[in-house]
Amino acid sequence: MAGRSFLLLQGVASPFFRVLADALRARGHAVQRVNFCGGDMAYAGRGAHWNFYDPAAELGSWLERRAAAVTDLVLFGDCRPLHRVAMGWARERGLPVHVFEEGYFRPYWATLERSGVNGYSSLPRDARWYRTVGARLPDYGEGAAFASPFWLRAAHDVAYHMAGVMNTFLFPWYRTHAPTTAAVEYAGYLRRFMGMAMWRQADEQAVRTIVGDAVPFYFFPLQLDSDAQIRDHSPFADMAEALHTVMASFARHAPGAARLVIKGHPLDPGLVNYRHQTASLARHYALADRVVYVDAGDLAVLLPRAHGVVTVNSTVGALALALGRPTLALSAPFYKLQGLTFDGPLDAFWGAGAQPDAELFRCFRNTVIHATQINGGFYSGQGITMAVANSVLRLEAERSPLEELS
Repeated sequence: MAGRSFLLLQGVASPFFRVLADALRARGHAVQRVNFCGGDMAYAGRGAHWNFYDPAAELGSWLERRAAAVTDLVLFGDCRPLHRVAMGWARERGLPVHVFEEGYFRPYWATLERSGVNGYSSLPRDARWYRTVGARLPDYGEGAAFASPFWLRAAHDVAYHMAGVMNTFLFPWYRTHAPTTAAVEYAGYLRRFMGMAMWRQADEQAVRTIVGDAVPFYFFPLQLDSDAQIRDHSPFADMAEALHTVMASFARHAPGAARLVIKGHPLDPGLVNYRHQTASLARHYALADRVVYVDAGDLAVLLPRAHGVVTVNSTVGALALALGRPTLALSAPFYKLQGLTFDGPLDAFWGAGAQPDAELFRCFRNTVIHATQINGGFYSGQGITMAVANSVLRLEAERSPLEELS
């Protein structure tokens, strides 16, 4: 459908939005991009773009003056302060808002929903609906594979933030949505990875011992303090509070022989020493022999053997459900449904967790992929090519796949 006018705001730190803009223009659509900072400008490409130099509070009136002809708003992440203002402006005018996010079923799926993602997703929370709708959908599997090395994602991130040197002069009002600056995060990554080199062998041996023993263990994957999943969609101020909550409950209510395995997030910048925090809490709750913290360790090894999984709202929870592991979510992720996750308090989970309904999960997964996921990625050339090709028709459609199902 030609003749649309797309306005693209911030994307990921990669060429993804530039390639997407080019593809939409090639199909006859008008496309404008808004640059909020030097990193946006560096990745904008040669297409039409506007620079927003003003305070965030003025974005709505700025869009009103500039973007009267826009028919669609496209952005990555619906919790960034600038995006919240723009989404409010778009909704007042009845414009569709297309939101990209990291995939719900990784590594080969990315998220594209209308109106919101994660805690703001329009996905129903009704298990019966998924049983009915999912029963007539195909099994989507893992999607077509593509290469996406971590070093490439890191290189894009560094290039994006290095371009931020322009912010002082060109974008003086810009404030990142992240809680810390890139320089602070990079210093933290360096310290953490140096520490991981020291701890890796011991962590891997601990994992081998845990999965080899007959003693049941529960698994708690940590998430990023900087993630909107924690900052905007959870009852916790940060992961330290969640860690304290889980360990206190485990100490009081878990079977005496059980262990708790806590794993650091692979992208955590190391600004909080969770290894030390875990050890301190283990001493406080007399759990020194029952709690194991690791940074290294393969989820594909740990999850299938876990007696149960506790998460705030990580996508690891969806992976645990796929493997048939009893799972409890401490907030309200998209997969928190009766028949999938544990329907009770944390204190009761340690002794009463039940396996998820495998057929319900099959229907649920196929429905979520059909309605919200695109095969592709945001960082490698191959992944971007796939994601753009699979996004364009969905962006052009009058109704979203979820609206069609509903």
